[in-house]
Amino acid sequence: MIFQKLYDQLPQAVFFSVKGANRLRQTAVALGRSGIDWVIEGRPAPPVLMRKTFERLGATYIKIGQLIASSPSLFPEEYVKAFHQCLDQTEPVPFNQMHKILKAELGRDYLGTVFSDIDPNPIASASIAQVYAATLGTGEKVVIKIQRPGVKTILTTDLNFLYYSAAVLERLVPRLQHISLAGILSEIRRTVFEECDFIKEAENIGIFAEFLQKSGNTKVVTPKVFSHASTRRVLTMERLYGIPLTDREQFLKSTDQPQVVLGAAFETWLASVAGCELFHADLHAGNLMILGDGRVGFIDFGIVGRISEKTKNGVMALIQAMIVKDYMTIAESMLVIGMTRKKVDTAMLAKDLEDFYHASESYAIEGLQVYPPALEEPEQILLDMVRIAEAHGIRFPREFTLLLKQFLYFDSYSDILFDMDMMLDDMMLDVDFFNRRLQFPEE
Repeated sequence: MIFQKLYDQLPQAVFFSVKGANRLRQTAVALGRSGIDWVIEGRPAPPVLMRKTFERLGATYIKIGQLIASSPSLFPEEYVKAFHQCLDQTEPVPFNQMHKILKAELGRDYLGTVFSDIDPNPIASASIAQVYAATLGTGEKVVIKIQRPGVKTILTTDLNFLYYSAAVLERLVPRLQHISLAGILSEIRRTVFEECDFIKEAENIGIFAEFLQKSGNTKVVTPKVFSHASTRRVLTMERLYGIPLTDREQFLKSTDQPQVVLGAAFETWLASVAGCELFHADLHAGNLMILGDGRVGFIDFGIVGRISEKTKNGVMALIQAMIVKDYMTIAESMLVIGMTRKKVDTAMLAKDLEDFYHASESYAIEGLQVYPPALEEPEQILLDMVRIAEAHGIRFPREFTLLLKQFLYFDSYSDILFDMDMMLDDMMLDVDFFNRRLQFPEE
C-alpha cells in the first residue's frame, strides 16, 4: 500500500506526536503571516517572499534555504540569488535552557567536574547550536558547541513532513518525478541530520587532523576535541586564539607575508581534496582563523564534502585549468564531473567559457559593476559557470558545486593570497607541483 510504504521510509517520523502537531501549527501560523506580508508589501517576488518565510520558520527551512543557495545546478537562478541572503544567525536561547542540555548530556555536576567555569554569554548563535567560552576542570581554555533545545524534533518533524508530502505529490502527479523532489529532500535530511550529530563532526575533525599529521603539514591546525566533554548534542573543543579572516584589515596588519599564510591554507585545502577522504565544504572567511604564530586554524567541520575518485580527478584538472585559463581543459573536466543526456560540443563550451572570462575581465578593468550587490563575486561566478554548463546540457552533483564554490572563495582573496601571478606561473611550469603538494609524502 502506497501510504504504508511511504511511512516505512520515515523511521524518525515524529510529526504525528504532540510536539510534531505543535510544530505543524507553528508552520501554519508562519505561512499565514507570509500571506499577510504578501498583501501588505505589494506582492514581492516569489523567491524573496519564500526566503523571508523560510527565515521565519527557523532551523530546518534556513538549512534548506542555504542548500538552495549552494545548489545552482538544482534550483532556478532567481531562487539561488535570493537565498544567498538566508541568514543563519538567530536570537540566542537563554543559558538556563542550554544548562539543561549540558546537565542531561554530561551529568548534573558537570560544572565543577567537567568544566570549572562557563561564560553564559554565547560567542555565536546559529539556527542549530550556540557556542560558549569555557574552561575545563583541568585548566584548558575551550569552546562548547551546544545544540539548541528541541531543534532535532523540529528538524525531524519538518523534514519528514516535507519528504512525505513530496513523495505523495510525485505519486499523484507523475510528471513531477523527473524533478525528484523526494530525492532532494532525502539528501537534505541526511545532510542536516549529520550537521546535528556532533559526534560525527568530531570524527570529521579527527579525520582531517590525521590527514594533516600524515602529510607533515604544520602550517594548518584544527581544534583538539575533548571527547570526555562531548556528546551527540555537545561538542567541546580547544579554543583557538587569533584573527578571523573576516577582519581583513587586522589580518593584513598582523603579518608582512599575508600571501604565505593564506597560501598555506589554500594548498592544504587543495591537498585535502586530492588526498583526504573529506574536504571542508564551508571554509569561508569566518571559518578561517589566523593564529598568532602564523598558522591557520580550520574551524567548524559541520559541513564537509566527499567526492568519488573520478570526480576528484576531474576537479583537480578543472582547478589547474581555471588557474591558467585553459578553456578546453575546463570544458573537458566539466564533462568528466557532470551528468549529461546528450552529446556536448566541447569546443563550443570552451568558447562560451572563454567569452565569459573575457567579458568579466573587461568589466573589471573598466571599473564597472559586474555582479549584483546582493551576491559575493565567487557565488556569481559559480552561478554563471553552472548556467553555461547547463546551456550545454551538463548538470553537476551538489558535492561538486560545494567544492567549486569553496575554490572560488579562495580565488576571491587572490589580491592577498598570491603575488599570485608569479606563484601560479611557477606552479604551472612545474609539472610535478600537484603531485608533490596534493598527495601524501612517500612513507
